[in-house]
Amino acid sequence: MRGLYSSSGKWWPGAIPLVILWAVAAWTTMPAVEAELSARSAAALKDTILDKTKITAAGRDITLTAEAFSEEGRRAAVSAVEAVPGLRLVNDRTKLVPEASPYVWSIERDVVRVTLSGSAPLPASRTRLFDGAKAAFAGVEVVDRMALARGAPQRFDAAAMLLIDQMAKLKQGKITLTGTKVALKGMAKDLGGREAIAAALRNLPDGYSVGDNEIEAPPYVFRAYKDPVSGQVTLDGYVPDNAVHAALAGATGRKFFGDKVVDNLKASVGAPKGFVDAAVPALGALSRLSTGTLVLSDREVHLSGDAFYDVAANQIRGGLNKELPQGWTVKIDLSVKPQAAPVDATVCQQLFNGLLARGTVQFDSASATIDKDSAGLLDRLIETAMRCPNAKIEVAGHTDSDGDDAFNQTLSERRARAVVDYMVRAGLPPERFQSFGYGSKIPVAENDTEAGKAKNRRIDFVVR
Repeated sequence: MRGLYSSSGKWWPGAIPLVILWAVAAWTTMPAVEAELSARSAAALKDTILDKTKITAAGRDITLTAEAFSEEGRRAAVSAVEAVPGLRLVNDRTKLVPEASPYVWSIERDVVRVTLSGSAPLPASRTRLFDGAKAAFAGVEVVDRMALARGAPQRFDAAAMLLIDQMAKLKQGKITLTGTKVALKGMAKDLGGREAIAAALRNLPDGYSVGDNEIEAPPYVFRAYKDPVSGQVTLDGYVPDNAVHAALAGATGRKFFGDKVVDNLKASVGAPKGFVDAAVPALGALSRLSTGTLVLSDREVHLSGDAFYDVAANQIRGGLNKELPQGWTVKIDLSVKPQAAPVDATVCQQLFNGLLARGTVQFDSASATIDKDSAGLLDRLIETAMRCPNAKIEVAGHTDSDGDDAFNQTLSERRARAVVDYMVRAGLPPERFQSFGYGSKIPVAENDTEAGKAKNRRIDFVVR
């Protein structure tokens, strides 16, 4: 009995290696089991929509941490993990994404970046909006400050994408979507942008509407610049429509006799009331300057530059405001061009001929009233007369052959006298001038075409 007891009492030393082997096997195989269960659990969730998902394995137990976008989605995610083969227990630490009330989303643009803020309903929505903003604002930094939240109205993505497109039409501003109500504030990038945004917002999804719309249009600016060095007048900015565009371009060509017109005008809505009636006399005032800039912004005319002589500067200052439509204001900043060096009679005649080859003094039909389009030409003729102060100048009037000879003779005399009177009012001594009318007796072209007749209707300057 003793021997039997002794041998049976010593069984456990042999078991120790077995325990060690079991522990080592368990220690080496358990991480593989946990990794396998984690991978299976992640695969089980591939068709679910969750945020902040985290899967932690401890042996054959899984802890699932995540935020779901609906109670049904949360339960479905937990059930999917529970069905993973080989898993013993699921420790459920899931919860719902917070609900936003009111549900607010916004897009804001400043001079540096575009910022998306507020709530987005799903990760895919957030990505879609961010990518849409990057596409709409190529080259501009886009910052994503959106948070995921439940409670979005139906068709949220479609509404937000439409608003992103409208923000691209703003120079700066902010568009906010609160529930289904849209609020807009900012400055449109281009004229017509405000109206284009308003039209686009009519395509918001059903149930959405515009609350506050404080989009401002940029100033409606029309500019003209006269450069005597290049001999051109540059027009840019905006005009109401193509008809006004053509009218102003034509008026510029007439008033700036022979100068090249560089036309960069664009048609756009938003012109202030009385725009055309202000632009035409303002262009006339600019035509009387040696060099100058004209800016029409909203309902203000700003004219600056150099007049040819003192009387012209005073006439422009006193006359332009009277010609503008009611409600328009004028700001004039004029100086007088330094008088050029005197020339002899021969050079003076050449200067007169050069000017009159480029333009003709125009009159109202069958009248001796000087057309306003000729003011710029007359100021240049006066400047030339000032450069030859000792020369006597004959101003000769001519007509075409249409009509009664006696009438044409009288008309030519009256027109020549009107030009002399204009030059005397500019400060030139009356004794320097004589006016003569020659009717249709001295044509320079055939009178059987309109072009020929136009050449024959003229005023000549002859230096004696």
